[in-house]
Amino acid sequence: MSTELSQDSQDTTTPPAEHWRSYGPLDLHPILLHAMEAFNEFGYHGTSVRNIAGRVGVTVPALYYHYDNKQALLATLLETSIKDVLDRCRAAAGEAGDDPLARLCGMVESIVLYMAHRQQLAFLDTEIRSLEPQNRARYVALRDYLEHMLLDTVRAGRAQGVFTTPIPADAVRSVLIMCQGVANWFRADGPLTAEEVAERHVLLSLGTVGHPGAVTGDPATLPFIGRFPLRPHSATRGQPPRTPG
Repeated sequence: MSTELSQDSQDTTTPPAEHWRSYGPLDLHPILLHAMEAFNEFGYHGTSVRNIAGRVGVTVPALYYHYDNKQALLATLLETSIKDVLDRCRAAAGEAGDDPLARLCGMVESIVLYMAHRQQLAFLDTEIRSLEPQNRARYVALRDYLEHMLLDTVRAGRAQGVFTTPIPADAVRSVLIMCQGVANWFRADGPLTAEEVAERHVLLSLGTVGHPGAVTGDPATLPFIGRFPLRPHSATRGQPPRTPG
């Protein structure tokens, strides 16, 4: 049976946000929503189509009417996720204009906010190993595009003397790994808001690419930092910190 995305699955992707910082409820087809929850709970290989159908409350044949198989579900979820990240990242970059510093800050902020607000969807990136070759290649191409958006910005910043890293490609990969890790540990009821976590990651990212202000802490050189006080991580919003689990 084909593992290509069906026309039905292509029509279930979340529409672009009105603004890249805005997040409403996750708008997914019920089959995709329950598949996402099952994959996060049991893993791709530990989840059966029958289990997903049972969660949705439909028969297995009814599920197959919408999606060819389990592989199509995973591929649709992963592509939905990466395309949303890309849309938000492009919007942040477009809003920032041609200034490499502003562009990098906006793109990093947009990625981290996505990892925090769409945590369950973003976490599925760990299942890339379960994609079949054609689906994996399509997903990796989209993820590489995101990496090159950041890399082009860092290289432009180096050319202008804004960033000093001698290894821009390695720096960008480190930034992406750090940002994607937020999906593993962020808690909505934890000590920091998604916005505070994003701002901290912008500062960390600037340090990674060698922006002088990230090292000296000079607010005059960090015009995109400072909307939130950098509280100690142990500070809370009315309740004790939670450990990931």
